[in-house]
Order: sequence, then structure tokens, then C-alpha cells
Amino acid sequence: MTNIPEIFGCNVFNDDVMKAMLPKDVYDKFHEVVDKEQSLDRSIANPVAAAMKDWAISKGATHFTHWFQPMTGITAEKHDSFISPDGKGKIIMEFSGKELIKGESDASSFPSGGLRSTFEARGYTAWDPTSPAFVKDDTLCIPTIFCSYSGEVLDMKSPLLRSMEALNTQALRILKLFGVTDAVRVVPTVGPEQEYFLIDKDMFECRPDLVFCGRTLFGANPPKGQELEDHYFGVIKPRVAAFMRELDMELWKLGIYAKTEHNEAAPAQHELAPVYTTVNIASDHNQLTMELMKTVARRHGMVCLLHEKPFAGVNGSGKHNNWSLTTDTGINLLNPGKTPYENAQFLLFFAAVIEAVDNYQDLLRASVASAGNDHRLGAHEAPPAIVSMFVGDELDAILKAIETGEIYGGMEKQRMEIGVHTLPTFSKDTTDRNRTSPFAFTGNKFEFRSLGSSMNIAASNIVLNTIVAESLRHFADELDGAEDFTTALNNLLQTTIRNHRRIIFNGNGYSDRWIEEAARRGLHNIPSSVDAIACYTSPESIELFARHGVFSAAELTSRRDIYCDNYSKIIHIEALTMIDMVKRSVVPAVAQYATDLANSATALMDLNPSLNCSMQTCLAAQLTDLSADMYSKLAHLEATVCANGDCHLTPLEQAQYHRNSVFMAMQDLRTTVDKLESIVSADLWPFPTYGEMLFSV
Repeated sequence: MTNIPEIFGCNVFNDDVMKAMLPKDVYDKFHEVVDKEQSLDRSIANPVAAAMKDWAISKGATHFTHWFQPMTGITAEKHDSFISPDGKGKIIMEFSGKELIKGESDASSFPSGGLRSTFEARGYTAWDPTSPAFVKDDTLCIPTIFCSYSGEVLDMKSPLLRSMEALNTQALRILKLFGVTDAVRVVPTVGPEQEYFLIDKDMFECRPDLVFCGRTLFGANPPKGQELEDHYFGVIKPRVAAFMRELDMELWKLGIYAKTEHNEAAPAQHELAPVYTTVNIASDHNQLTMELMKTVARRHGMVCLLHEKPFAGVNGSGKHNNWSLTTDTGINLLNPGKTPYENAQFLLFFAAVIEAVDNYQDLLRASVASAGNDHRLGAHEAPPAIVSMFVGDELDAILKAIETGEIYGGMEKQRMEIGVHTLPTFSKDTTDRNRTSPFAFTGNKFEFRSLGSSMNIAASNIVLNTIVAESLRHFADELDGAEDFTTALNNLLQTTIRNHRRIIFNGNGYSDRWIEEAARRGLHNIPSSVDAIACYTSPESIELFARHGVFSAAELTSRRDIYCDNYSKIIHIEALTMIDMVKRSVVPAVAQYATDLANSATALMDLNPSLNCSMQTCLAAQLTDLSADMYSKLAHLEATVCANGDCHLTPLEQAQYHRNSVFMAMQDLRTTVDKLESIVSADLWPFPTYGEMLFSV
């Protein structure tokens, strides 16, 4: 039987390992550097590197890598061995503090949004000592940031760490006003729930669209989808259960708090949820989780799909970002306690989040923008593109009481009566949950539900940390030096709630009425990611990020252009894949079926001229009409793709062209091909169908 506590974190160079392997003075100095955010000098780095190398070799490692997160959406690593010539024809195993602290990579070969030219290649990786190193695939992986030769950030981790610093600074100002002096650090904590699909590997490899694009570009709906709701929380199939068991073990070895796993709503869809941890570590862990999901699935003869919408007509996959604020003394600042109306400190932090979400709805929407997520947001399995907040009945009543100056009478806890005497009774929560809300308060945290399943969670948390830091800065400026703190606090809460109540919505976010109501409230409705991405470089956004030292104007512009360029490239690849699939596979299949029908009719007529061949004739006519329509739409798509050659278009204009022209032509072609799939003989259709893929595992 596996001893889980014993294997948990066994491949991580964690605090216990450092304590055992480092001299006490070095261990103490290292923690002083990390805890007090001081510079790390070589006198500490060298012994840490030596201990890290010895530990990694004992785990079977032969190489080390600076593991970083460029703007590709995935991780990157360049492997160097520990070997060094000894001058006598043999080798010694070495790893220096210099190699630990700094690495070098080709910055021009990663997305830079114009920050780096092709001939300007130098970029740096620098160790992030707040995230522990680990061994993966016989390699010591050292989490690092990635920046250009001129200092601009080219990754997801650097701005995430900056945003954490900004939030910490402003949160400590607020705590000081409440007389809290024992806390020296406030960190955002996150637990990202990860949704994914598992399909059979052999079927995956027969679908060029899944191989190249991660989603199906064609596919008629099967007779059964998720209508019966029998997959959600259903019994986990043995093949999937075996995958989940191995995945858990691999995650636990890396110190990842994998906790909950279950079947999701769509056939072949599942979810994994971890326990929350500090946001930069949670971001690292989620990147590793997605990588391991793919690796482990292959070992079980399956493929893990992380695209936001791999199959049309059934639920897509998201990533729920459960965000909270915690002090280094273990206090959750978003825990309302038993009497939230009397918890002024909680109410102030709660109000800060309300103000932040309302003031920067566009940035939150931009933080979840992608070509893949556009297929999912607003559909009946994901929050709408309109950002709003769910706070629940009790807190909504408290906010109304504060806003109007009335006395809050409280909500009495009700006992649940099931009607079966042998069942235990339990207290009913004071509020329900709202799965249609993009940003819902769920007891002691906010759940940002709009993230796409393939996304790096750093993007949304950079925005979330920064906008809340801005609200806390505004609150601290107003309260600092107030003659009567209590009166000033009450006035601030009342004004904030009154000015930002429009963002609070506890109803059905899927209804058409809400779209109309949101427009009346003046909330932003940005269905397209292309329009959302442009929000990064609004004057308000540039001023916000610059004030808190998270992004410079140049860095924001580069990110906008990278996201736009990525959007265009994804649509372009999908369009080329679609053209290739139709030309090389669908057209021959349709032509063969048309020939078979004609031959069948001819053969029957030869046997008996009086026979009625209306079935073949009708099918052939239908096939002819659809084939002509398909070929016309194929030609239009090809022309649309070829027309995209204007080098003078900006990245934003390119993205707009791909959304307005290329994608729409793809949708038109898909409609016809899906109709053809429903009438062409099953043994001739060249690709596994939805029904086969979704129910194959």
C-alpha cells in the first residue's frame, strides 16, 4: 500500500530538504532573503546550488534546466548536464551558484510583441527562490523568470510576482490602519480547478484537426450527448480511474495538492481540483498539472484535450480560479466569520474587491481572452462575457443595510429537514451558489470562473492582484490620517457600495434579460476576445499598471500584440487544417459515396428496369447540392486565407480580419460538411465521429 505522506513532495527541493542539507547559517540566511525580499548573493547561492545538485543526483537527475513560462502559454526548458571536465580525461559533477541564479536564452525566438528584433537575441532567466525546484524526467527544474537583454519582461511569472508585491504593499497599509502589526506579508492564494477531456489515442490520431488545433473543426452531433446528465459525478470508468490514480501519484511527488476528481457534465469530460496555495506556486503547479495530464494520458492509451471547446454541442472546459488573501500569520482576509456585519476589516477588503471588479471589468475580460475561450464564454456551460459579481443573499443584505444606513437584522440559520428520520440534520447555508456568475463569492474566496482550460492562470491573477491593490491604495489614502477612523470607514463603505452596486448580480447570467439589464447598468459586454485584448493598452490600464510597477507601457503594448498575433495564428492554422481535411479526405469520401449510389442505381435498373430507385436518386441529388455548396464555401475560405497578406496591418487589425472574415468562412464551410457527414456512409466517412470519440473510453 502506498504511503502518500511519504511520497508527497519527494521530488521537490523543499524546506525540509534544505534544512537537512544546508548549513544552519546558510539555511537561515536563505530564509531571511526570501522572507524579507532581499537580494540573493553568491555566498548563499553557491552552497544552495551544491546541495541542490547533490539532492537532484540522488533522485537520478543528470541535467538541470531553468524552467520558465514564456508568452507561448506553455513552459520552456533548456537542459544542461552537471558534467564538467576534470582536466584528466574524466568528469566531475558541478553546479554553481552562478548557474543557479542566472541562465541565458534566445529572447528573439520567443514571442516578444516587438520588444526584441530577430537579430537581438540575448535574454535572461533568473531564479525565483519563492518557488521550490523539483526533479522531473531526470532533470532538475529551477523555476525562473524570463526577461529581455534590456530588462522588459517576456514571461508570465515576472509580472505575477510584481503584482503580488503591489498587493502586499497596499494590503499591509490597510491592516496597519486596523492595528494589525504582527502580519508582515499578505499573499494572494489560489486553487485552480482544471477541466479536461480524455479520448482514445487511436481516434485522436485519425483526426488532423485535433492533432494540429486541439479541437474538432468538423463533427455532426451524435444521437446522445449530455442531455441525460448521466455523466456528471457518475461512476468513473476503470480506464479513467487508472489514469487519475497515476496522475495523483505524479502530482503528489511534485508537491501538488491534487484533492478532488470527478466526471464533468459532458461525456469524456473530467475535472481535477487542488487545495489552494500561494498564487505564484499555484501557477507553477497548474502548468505542471496540464503537462502531466497529457503525459500520463498517453501512457494509458488516451489523449488529454485541454482546449476550451474540443467538441461543439457539448460543454467546453474552463478553469475556476479560487482567489483569496491570506496573511503570513494564517488569517484569511476574505473570511467573513460568523458575524460578517460586525467584521469591519473583512467588509473593507470585500468592498475593495467589489470596487476593483467594477472599475476594471474590461481588464478582467481581457485576462481570459483567447481564440479558444471565445467558443466557450456565453454558452450554457460557462459564464457570460459580461463580468458581474455574485455575493449571495446574506452579504447582499448586509451591503444593502450599509448602503442605506439601516440596522442589519441578521439571517437565521435554518435546519435542513429531509423527511427521513434516520438521516442527520445539518444547517443550511445562508446563501445558494450561482454557477452562471463569472465572479462569485463562495464563503471565504472569490471564484473567477471565466478562465479557459488551457490558459496560464498567471494572466488573470496579474490583473486581479493589481486591480485590488489599486482599490486598497485608494482606501488607504482616504482612511490614513482620518480624525475619526470609524466614521471615515463607514462613509467609505457606504460610498463604495452605492457607487459600485451595479456590478453585483445574483440572478441567472444566462438569461437574455440579464444582457438587457447589464446594458442598462452600464456594464461592459465584450463577446469577442479581439475587442477585449485591446483593453490592455487603454490609457486607464497603462496608468494602473505603471503606478503599481507591474507593467510598463511598452510591456503592455507587447502583450496586446502577442495576444492578437496568437489569435490570428490559431485561426490561420485552423483554416489551413480545415482546407486540407476537406480536400484530401472529405471530397474523396463524398465522391466515392456518390459513385456508389450511381452504381447501385445502375445495377438495380439493369436487373429490373421497372424498379423504383427513388432512394438512390434522392440521396444523389442531396449529395450533389451539398457537394456543390461545400466546394463553393471551400473556395471562399481559400480566397479569404490568401487575401490575408497585407503586411501593413497592425496585430490588432490582423486579429480583427481573422475574426470577421476567416473564422466566419470556416463556420460556413463547417455547416455544410457536418450535413454531409450525416448522410455519407459510415464506412466511407474518413474521420472518427463525435459519438465514437466521446464514448470510446
